[in-house]
Amino acid sequence: MKYMLIIYGNTEVAEALDNDLSEELARAHQAIQKELLSTGELIGANELSTVDAKVVRTSGEGTVVTDGPFMETKEWVAGYYLVECEGLDRAVEIAGRFFEAKFVPVEVRQIGVQ
Repeated sequence: MKYMLIIYGNTEVAEALDNDLSEELARAHQAIQKELLSTGELIGANELSTVDAKVVRTSGEGTVVTDGPFMETKEWVAGYYLVECEGLDRAVEIAGRFFEAKFVPVEVRQIGVQ
């Protein structure tokens, strides 16, 4: 089964991640990625930047573009992992190991459910 593990971020956490924690964060992701590559579970992963993010809406009056990633919210999607694993329990186990899970939610969603 395929799952998207969605890592959230917020301004407070971003500001709290000083250089020491940033290095710890990077090492933690490198270790998880190495493991998931060796087990064949990792399909893809990436950080999602908020720089130049836009929100696009279309209505009868045309297309409206505003700064993103989301309007009027303190949290944003900071990154994701796309994994293929045995089931929900394994996906939740992986998500629970993310460094960010100590500070912000990590959402687990199955992909391709009919």
